[in-house]
Amino acid sequence: MENPADAVRTFAFSLPEAYEDHPWGESVAKVGKKVFVFFGLADDTGRPFGFSVKLPTSNDEALAMPFTQPTGYGLDRGSWVTVRPPIDAPLELLTAWIEESYRAVAPKPLVARLDAQNAHVR
Repeated sequence: MENPADAVRTFAFSLPEAYEDHPWGESVAKVGKKVFVFFGLADDTGRPFGFSVKLPTSNDEALAMPFTQPTGYGLDRGSWVTVRPPIDAPLELLTAWIEESYRAVAPKPLVARLDAQNAHVR
């Protein structure tokens, strides 16, 4: 079974035209020129798994979880949430948050492509 950190990264980079970048030495997932997931420092092996996502719709629900907090650096004003999930956190929840963040920043044609892909899966 894939560990949650790898599964979340794999999901993020599977979204239409998503790619990895390393601004400020951090690993991030971008679509176009916009970040939709901050994974943290690339060599940050001593810290627990976590990531930050933009959650304009489920922000309040997410922040009610014991393993989340508003993202620092003023990003909390933009609905960014930092997630440090326990190992048994539901992967479906984590990937849903990543997809919401992607949808919040991706161009509309790419969101439409994701909707079309999801329709084929169902």
